[in-house]
Amino acid sequence: MGSADIVPGVSGGTIALITGIYAYLVEAISKIKFGFVKPLLKGDINGFINGLFDEIDFKFFIPLVLGIGVAFLTLAKVVTYCMDVHTALTYSFFLGLIIASAVILFKKLNEINLKNILFALIGAVLTFIFVSLNPIAANHSLPVIFISGMIAICAMILPGISGSFLLLLLGQYKYMLNALHQLHLADIIVFVIGAVIGILGFSKILNYLLKNHEKITMAFLIGVMMGSLKVPGVEILNSAGLGFALLPCIIVAIIGFALIIILETRFDYME
Repeated sequence: MGSADIVPGVSGGTIALITGIYAYLVEAISKIKFGFVKPLLKGDINGFINGLFDEIDFKFFIPLVLGIGVAFLTLAKVVTYCMDVHTALTYSFFLGLIIASAVILFKKLNEINLKNILFALIGAVLTFIFVSLNPIAANHSLPVIFISGMIAICAMILPGISGSFLLLLLGQYKYMLNALHQLHLADIIVFVIGAVIGILGFSKILNYLLKNHEKITMAFLIGVMMGSLKVPGVEILNSAGLGFALLPCIIVAIIGFALIIILETRFDYME
């Protein structure tokens, strides 16, 4: 998830979906209500500890957060290098990942009707418009970084919507990537605080939609993924152009597609 979230156009939520932890992730986050703070304010340490473990699934979150953190710190340079030096091939791989993820989500939908098609179209059109926007000019003050963290994290847990691309639109992507490289702790801490607050609120909405309107939510997310294909598509055409140069890109996209399908099959088998 961390590796995917670094890349504009690819979503960590997509990886969560593929590995079968998506619904559990959203529900686990939505259960955190900070009720354990009240006993702490009263000096009740036992109540605080019990409440903390009741609300937060540490066995799930500790390895997940550590994995995402390690990916952010170690793979940021690798991913940016691939995007800069091997742009067409890198985005071709991402293209294959996204298409395969949409196929997997479609398999989970189990039914096709007018309502699902309508919501898929709405998701595709809105996402296509969103990714067509130009990045805005913004400063890098701590309040702006805080708000950027709140907004970007909401996209990061949605399959098909890239939180890093949202940061790109907000004018904070390269700045925060540099902050990770150089370990600017103030910027990183403020961004993380904003992200935590944003994800706690948004996860409750998403959890409600998945539990009460699962089919149309899934259909909307499929549309979101299809609409987001413009990002890697444009990058591939700009870098490789048309003609024979596209052949390696097609091969890499197929490899990415096959990899996700194999991973999804493997995780289904493990479950």
